[in-house]
Amino acid sequence: MSYEMVSAYTLLVGQTDGEPTVSVHTTADDAWRTLDREVRERCGMRPRPRRRADADAIARLANAWRAGDPESRYWNVTTHRLPIPVPEIARRPVPVEPAPSLVRATSRWIFG
Repeated sequence: MSYEMVSAYTLLVGQTDGEPTVSVHTTADDAWRTLDREVRERCGMRPRPRRRADADAIARLANAWRAGDPESRYWNVTTHRLPIPVPEIARRPVPVEPAPSLVRATSRWIFG
């Protein structure tokens, strides 16, 4: 069985006095968008218009939110590389040697 490496992104946002928000994403862009949405909800800001996510701008926004209470607020986006087993169902056929056949020679069987 072969393995294919895939990326996963985890997002952690929270405060010490409440339940943290933890989510797993398949793309970095999706993780950063979710961080932006979480911070904006916690700050009472309106949602950002749909466009390409700028990780640096979102990190600045999240850092500004955390700076309001640095002892209890936290956030983290982490990248993970995960090996996923891939079954070999479509691999190239391997040449198979022919099975031995039975040949009758005098009074006994011989594999030929």
